[in-house]
Parts: sequence; C-alpha cells; structure tokens
Amino acid sequence: MKRKNLLSKIETQEIWDVIIIGGGASGLGTAIESVTRGYKTLLLEQHDFTKGTSSRSTKLVHGGVRYLSQGNVPLVFEALRERGFLQKNAPHLVSNLSFLIPSYSWWSIPFYTIGLTIYDLLAWRLSFGRSKPQSRTKTIAHIPTIKKTHLKGSVLYHDGQFDDSRLGINMMQTILDKDGIALNYMKVTGFQKLNSKINGVQCKDQETGKEYYIQGKTVINATGVFVNSILQKDNPNAKDAVTVSQGVHLVIDREFLPSSYGLMIPKTRDGRVLFAVPWHNKVILGTTDVEKEVSSLEPEATNDEIDFILETAGRFLSKKPTRKDVKSVFAGLRPLAAPQNENESTKEISRGHKIHTSEAGLITVIGGKWTTYRQMGEDVIDTMEKENNSPRTHSSTEYLKLHGYKENVDFNNPFYYYGSDTEKIEILIESDPSLKKWISEELKINKAQVVWAFRHEMARTVEDVLARRTRALFLNAKESMRIAPVVAKLLAQEYNYDSDWEQQQIEQFNSVAEKYLLK
Repeated sequence: MKRKNLLSKIETQEIWDVIIIGGGASGLGTAIESVTRGYKTLLLEQHDFTKGTSSRSTKLVHGGVRYLSQGNVPLVFEALRERGFLQKNAPHLVSNLSFLIPSYSWWSIPFYTIGLTIYDLLAWRLSFGRSKPQSRTKTIAHIPTIKKTHLKGSVLYHDGQFDDSRLGINMMQTILDKDGIALNYMKVTGFQKLNSKINGVQCKDQETGKEYYIQGKTVINATGVFVNSILQKDNPNAKDAVTVSQGVHLVIDREFLPSSYGLMIPKTRDGRVLFAVPWHNKVILGTTDVEKEVSSLEPEATNDEIDFILETAGRFLSKKPTRKDVKSVFAGLRPLAAPQNENESTKEISRGHKIHTSEAGLITVIGGKWTTYRQMGEDVIDTMEKENNSPRTHSSTEYLKLHGYKENVDFNNPFYYYGSDTEKIEILIESDPSLKKWISEELKINKAQVVWAFRHEMARTVEDVLARRTRALFLNAKESMRIAPVVAKLLAQEYNYDSDWEQQQIEQFNSVAEKYLLK
C-alpha cells in the first residue's frame, strides 16, 4: 500500500491494457472486472476514492421500489440480482434491513403488499425476505416513535443496507490484491493520441506536482458527474452526456427512530420516496432530487432541501426533528444520462447506465447506481473487447469475494466493517497498546484505525480518514472537527511530517467540515 511503490510500478510498466479514470463505484467496479479478466489495469482518481457521489448515498443496496412503480422492471430485476450477489460477496458490509411503509388508509396496505410481492418475486432465489402486511400493534412495536394518529398498520419489506465508501475502499484493495494498480490524488489532465486515436493519458500527482505520460491500449472514462469535462478533453465540441441531480441527507440521533427497522415514506410532495434509515447508531433521513447545473466535489444542501426533509419526516414521527437536531448534512450529485426530452425532470430519468465510445476510442460509462456497479463494469469491459475486436473473456465477478470478506459478522463489534481485517487491527493494537485509546467514544473510533487507514487503506489526509475510512464527518460533523487534531498528529507521525503540516491539515479539514454543519 506504499504510494511510492505503486508510483514506481507506473513508471516501469511500458503500456497498460486498460486505464480507468475515476475512483467511484463505476470506476472501481470496472477496474475489478478488468483485472480479473487478466488485463493489466490502472485506475487513476483525481482526489480520494469515493470522494464524490459514491460516499454520499442513502446507504441502501436496493432494486428501487420507486422504479417498479415507474414500470422500469428490467432495471429493478437487474438491481435485485446484483443486490443478492453483493450481499454474498461482501457480507461484512451488506446486510438485510427490514423496512416498514406506514399506512394511514385501509386501501394502501393491500396496494403496497401486492406491489412489493412483485418486487420479491423479481429477486427470485436472491430474495432478502417476503413482504407482508403488519397490524397497527406490530407496527408500533417495531417503530415506537411512528406517528400513531390514524395509523392503520404497515407493510413490511426487505432491502439491503451497506456502507458505501467502506465498500469502495475494499474494492480498491481487491484491485491491488489482483495485481492491478489504483491510485488516488492522480489527476488526468489530458490525452495522448496517435493517428487521432487515444493511446494514453497525461496525469499529475496532486501531492508532488510531478507529471506522468502513461500509455494505454484502452482508456475508460468513469468519472460520474465529471464525465462531461473528460469527454471535452477528448473532443472540445462533445455534447454533455450527463445531467446532474442533487440528493441531500440529514443525520440525526437514534432517539428519533430507536429501532432496527427502516421507515419508507412512499410518496412525498415532489413525487419521490423518503427513507429514515438506522446507520452506525444514527439515523439517515433522505433524499431529495433537484437538478443542478454545475458539478462540484463538495456540493452543499440548500435550505429548501433541508426544510423539505425535516417537514416530511416530521409528519411520520411522533417527535419532529428540527434543524438543531441535525448532526451532519451531506449532499451528493447523481450522474444521470442526459434526457432526450428537455422537459423531463431528474426524478423521471432512468437510473440505468449507458456506454458510449468516441471516435478517438474513449469509452465512457454514463449514469447507473451503486447497486449495479458490478454489472456496469462487466458491460464496459464487454464493450471494450467488442470495440477492439479482442477475444471475448469470461466475467467471474458474480461470485468474487471482495477484500475483507467475512461470514457470520458480529455487527455489534465496532470494527465489524473491516471484515477479515478486524483481527489484523486487533493485532496492531496488541503490538502497540497506545493505539487502543478511543479518539471518539461516541463514534467508536480509536487511534489504531487511523494508523491502519494510512498503512493499508491509502488514506493520505485527515479528511480521507474522517470522511471515508471512518464515517465520522457524515455521522457527527462537530465531533469530527473535535478529533481532527489527534488524527492529524497520528498521520504526521506516520509520514514523519512537522507541526506545520498538521496545522494545515486541520485547517483544510475544518473548512470542509463546516459545510456539514447546520448554522
């Protein structure tokens, strides 16, 4: 995991079979598909793995009940199948979560039961469980804080829950386990071409400023909401392939939903669904769907989005959450395939993915969702082989155990999300008992996790540790700012850097974390 060793491999490898731009769900999934088919694979990410959209989801691996109501059965079928594969390949990160859809009218119980039974049937052998109606008494027993006035009962259904950025880190580790290379903080600044065809990339190490010219037989653009800018590096006249939609989430204390069940509100006033999801001893409320004109690495929630989520959740919970109850607010941008109909709203655009090949040979993956990352990667590499007239190779990722795979996970262990690496962290603590101390008792983060993140998970900054290796920033922004100096000191010791670097890191992290606080 030493960065200098990975950089030396880039310098000594004359030509790569596949160079992938982008370290989010689609890029990481494509790189795993590529390297497991035997291709020499290099992935380059301009910031940190899953820095953008891929760390800001609702933390659900799901088929999409809403897509079923829209009649998009093929997407739901594909996503439910992929949900099942992912749970089998990363059981330390993906678990079965029971949801309740509350009913305040008698007709809605049979209506949603029928629809969700179809949802279950589409999952077939990979089903997470059967949907069934619940009485008013059972509903209240499952979620004591649900609004009880006029409550008739609910419908129970099952879907998957996961930790998005932790999955991304395990995917990066899987790429390295399979002898591929994945590098963060390596920004692609341009393309190399021969006879009008792309045959490599120019990139810049964001840490050292050093530039690299790397040859590759195929280059794949998997940059999510930044797809358009990469397309225009290839062809300045390229039309926008992606439109951007913002989804906002609020994190509140567990007291508002003291339950192991999630709550799904089937129809909000903007036509979406809203979830209240227990996660890491907190509750996530979300999400919204608002079209945005500009892509950003750190999008910010608007007051309208925040108020909409709080108002909607407050109509279904006995204790209404307010702005002062919000521990963290985060926004993510969805990369949606640009609609053919200019009047089509973002919530109506399919979450399915598309693949496009430019005249210069740049392969671009557009749209998609976390749940279907594996299928996206398979489709991209299939496209590459077809475009290159290469011999067709066989995908083996349906049953590929990801790094950290561990069965019979104890989800009460605060280190459970490390999977099989949990024991190695415990060994690290035994070798240096000073690392056992909790940095944050509330968030269950200790010193050993910081050291582990640097040595084995390619964390380079305080933000990498507190936002994506642990989820401190997303769970409690104020608490993450409190512990940032301890993290900076530990990283400085690992790097052998001075106090000036520590202070710079603290200031940089706090400037980001401020955006996760509600004023």
